[in-house]
Amino acid sequence: MPALVTDEQKLLLTSWLGPFTVVKDYSWPLQDTSVLHVSTPAGESFIVKASTTSHHIRREIAALTPGLPAELRGKASFLRHSSEAAGILVTEYLPGNPVEGSPAEHRPETYRQAGVLLARLHRPAGMSGEYPKKLAYQTRLLIRRAQGLLADATLRRASQELARLEPGPVQLVTTHGDYQPRNWLEDGGEVKVIDFGRADARPWVHDVVRLTHQQFLGRPVLEEAFYAGLGRRISRPETSIWHLENLNQALGTVVWAHRIGDAAFQQSGVERVERIVAMPSA
Repeated sequence: MPALVTDEQKLLLTSWLGPFTVVKDYSWPLQDTSVLHVSTPAGESFIVKASTTSHHIRREIAALTPGLPAELRGKASFLRHSSEAAGILVTEYLPGNPVEGSPAEHRPETYRQAGVLLARLHRPAGMSGEYPKKLAYQTRLLIRRAQGLLADATLRRASQELARLEPGPVQLVTTHGDYQPRNWLEDGGEVKVIDFGRADARPWVHDVVRLTHQQFLGRPVLEEAFYAGLGRRISRPETSIWHLENLNQALGTVVWAHRIGDAAFQQSGVERVERIVAMPSA
């Protein structure tokens, strides 16, 4: 077992699964998280995630504990065992290959199916007037932390855009939080979704931001296929929260990438901020 799995976590795994074998190690060293594909003598396969420090483990447990819609079994991660205190969870293994970097990443049908899946994942989680206020506050902090990482003129425009946005109460749903091809699998033409470590209650548009600034750029056919599967578009009343989500995520990318020393990812965040502040106003 990798060193990141503690003795307590090993004991829990054995009590839940009995004897098991590690098939493959998908661990995330930067996030201090062990991610293992394991199998049992009975032929069952599972994904194990364990960490002593990552809050993503606990967020995934919180997201999956209520259970996903039954029609998503076999298409999304389903929780089998977990311990929030020990920082470990076990989900059913989903066969398939990562969409990111494969031919499937460029097929419209992939995005149509991903849109259908997202519509099923998004379940109402109540109205909130506090969510946009909190997001605006976090974005102000990110602008301060981005001093020196973005051109002064860009930071000035970001501050002006933030001051202009006044989203009212928003409908929250159960978002995935990192919805993009790196968290999709393709299995015989069927798309599946994994990794709910960033799941939370947010406006539905949160889950479209990454795709908009990555796979949809210059590829309108992929965007059209996705929204056709999703069955909805961003409406005029949602424009303010949409702009705010874009600004927050882009600034967050710049600050986080700088902190971990990923220059290429930081530059992609810089380009995203510049693109966002140039977006048409609501």
